[in-house]
Amino acid sequence: MPALMLKRYQEHALDALTVFLRAARERGVKAAFEDGGYGYNREPFGEVPCVCLRIPTGGGKTLLASHAIVRMACEWHETRAESPTALWLTPSDTIRSQTLNALQTPGHAYREALEQAYGQRFKVCDLENAAAVSPHEWGRQAVIVVATIQSFRIEETGLRNVYAFNEALEPHFKGAPPNQLAILRELPDALVSEKDVAEDETPIKGYVGQPKFSLANWLALQNPFVIVDEAHNTKTERSFEALKRLNPAVILELTATPIPKKSNILYHVSAQELQAEHMIKLPIVLIEHPQGPETAIFDAVQMQRKLEAEAQKEPDYLRPIVLFQALNVTESMNVDALRKHLIDELHIPEAHIAVATGSTRELEDVNLLDAMCPIRYIITVQALR
Repeated sequence: MPALMLKRYQEHALDALTVFLRAARERGVKAAFEDGGYGYNREPFGEVPCVCLRIPTGGGKTLLASHAIVRMACEWHETRAESPTALWLTPSDTIRSQTLNALQTPGHAYREALEQAYGQRFKVCDLENAAAVSPHEWGRQAVIVVATIQSFRIEETGLRNVYAFNEALEPHFKGAPPNQLAILRELPDALVSEKDVAEDETPIKGYVGQPKFSLANWLALQNPFVIVDEAHNTKTERSFEALKRLNPAVILELTATPIPKKSNILYHVSAQELQAEHMIKLPIVLIEHPQGPETAIFDAVQMQRKLEAEAQKEPDYLRPIVLFQALNVTESMNVDALRKHLIDELHIPEAHIAVATGSTRELEDVNLLDAMCPIRYIITVQALR
């Protein structure tokens, strides 16, 4: 895949992040943010910088995030600029899988952003493989862990594997200096308790009052840079508690729709800036169809065929794809009914249709950009959210 150059608005957003972190390190987070004339909301993270880059949908947030890891490491941790730990949190397992795959694929633009800074001295992994990274590699090379926010967000920490005592992690903690381990004593549920002993089948009785050998604790010791994708979904007390447990160095939120008064918007990219870079076409027109679902589906299919015929005139390969949002399983136009209607009534070949829901993932390992890919219609239920 050819390298993707940053758009001007992406460069400006990263420059705003750089200037803010540099000023925050020198004068404090609140003073640095208020240089832009806006008040800074310290809650709930106190002096931990938590800022938002507001990027419209289609603006390339994932590419921006790859470059942001490098900027944050350079500006906030001079001693670990070459070997940061970053935790990249996504809103769903589907997006986690897509992000992880892109960051692990040689030649992909998201990975190239990291290679430009770290060469081959970095690892990208999910939570399951994070424990397999050698204790000596943490702090000596960049480590990027990709996970869902749900993996950390729960009221009872004992119900998540990421908080569970794991004897295999003992070598990671044994080499940590005492002053570093002391950080864990300030975090909730980070020490082995009598309740843990009563509930855990492993022999941890002798560890009561000691730091728990858990993946969440080990990540907290790394003081990670945290990227929160689709951050408007994380403005809850449970999410705040989960993020604070991770002992973050900086929290960077990326979203098109930040929640007013709950997000410290550092930089706002407009739709006009995306249009100027040919990322979207304006105006975007939304129309409510007045004649019922069957007619709306028919019109959508006709529009796809019309646009595909127009696309034949373009020098580059284009294949318009229709995204249908089906109703829930108990309602009339659910996924199965919609698929049957497309095949039986509108004579769409089955190979042209894919279902992408929580239980049916027909887009996994499918490259929609491949000219040989036949998919022209995708049926979802929640994806448009």
